[in-house]
Amino acid sequence: MIYLDYSATTFTCDEVLDYFIKINKEYNANPNSNHLLGKKAKNIIDETTKKISKLLKVKENEIIYTSGSSESNNLAIKGVMLRNSKKHIITTSFEHSSVVAPSNYLSRNDYIVDIVKTDEYGRVDINNLKELITDDTALVSITAVNSEIGIIEPVEEIGKFLKANYPNIIYHVDLTQLITKKKIDLTNIDLASFSAHKFYGIKGIGCLIKKENIKIEPIIHGGKSTTNYRSGTPATSLIASLGKALELAYNDMDKKYKYVSELNIYLKNKLSKLDNIHINSNEYSLPHILNFSVVDNNPNKIQELLSDNDIYISTQTACATGSNISPSVLALTNNEKYASSSLRVSISHLTTKEELDKFITELSKIIGSINNETN
Repeated sequence: MIYLDYSATTFTCDEVLDYFIKINKEYNANPNSNHLLGKKAKNIIDETTKKISKLLKVKENEIIYTSGSSESNNLAIKGVMLRNSKKHIITTSFEHSSVVAPSNYLSRNDYIVDIVKTDEYGRVDINNLKELITDDTALVSITAVNSEIGIIEPVEEIGKFLKANYPNIIYHVDLTQLITKKKIDLTNIDLASFSAHKFYGIKGIGCLIKKENIKIEPIIHGGKSTTNYRSGTPATSLIASLGKALELAYNDMDKKYKYVSELNIYLKNKLSKLDNIHINSNEYSLPHILNFSVVDNNPNKIQELLSDNDIYISTQTACATGSNISPSVLALTNNEKYASSSLRVSISHLTTKEELDKFITELSKIIGSINNETN
């Protein structure tokens, strides 16, 4: 098997899985219980929270455990707006569906959502952001990395700009595709979302960092938990596994990034030699993601044929709608041909050149076979 879909999800690391099983067996009591076993389970959660706070350089009371990035994004966006008298949100055309959907939901309920302009590389135009801000602006929500093309937004720069000029505007960043790949300073970010299964953790556990001065409305009510902002019995083993996965992923982060960057260049060179290929990812894209179009070809058919050969890549993102046209590629290239034929390869420090060679060989055969059928 050749797995090239790491941005959709990663495999759970053995060490994380073993730790999850250990915690689940030894600390299975409800951490809300007052008896000894409950207190031991709560202590595991508290120790995990301390670990995460040190890694991310945030306060312990700023950590909210969720089921994943989609819930975290919904909690951030709806939570802010439901507690705010202001009605204006600013976001981008490169957001994940879990940002787009709650924004659209709010826009149907008397909230105003504006899309900030981006430059030729898909990066936020801060001058346009300034032009869009009004007295009614409550929230700016910007993804750190577009999950489909890999565009890295200048989220730290945007944070500094907002805090220096508009300190009352709340700033949310979806960190899902960036966290554990590159270090980020959260000083000027009010809310940050991420999910464990993107860095070799277990699905079903994520986090929302909420700075202590930020007020939000919960979207899940009832049942004691680790905070007032997300109710429900705390999942001790999942929370512990999140801490373990984050800790392990932070090891040798720079070394892993360098290796993936080299693989990205290698793959890009190989792809550029094939017919009808247009590479959509650019110099500001995260090296872990390489988006390209096989012009005038059906990406779903190519994905299916690769899958038949035990090679796994993505068309758009795993959470995208059923449309054949990629909104992100269309927003970047303004070219429907590219947007309707795009594929995403996402690699990691586990990927090898041999795997990429095999992928290129099979992709070349498939393109040739499809072209022969249509001629």
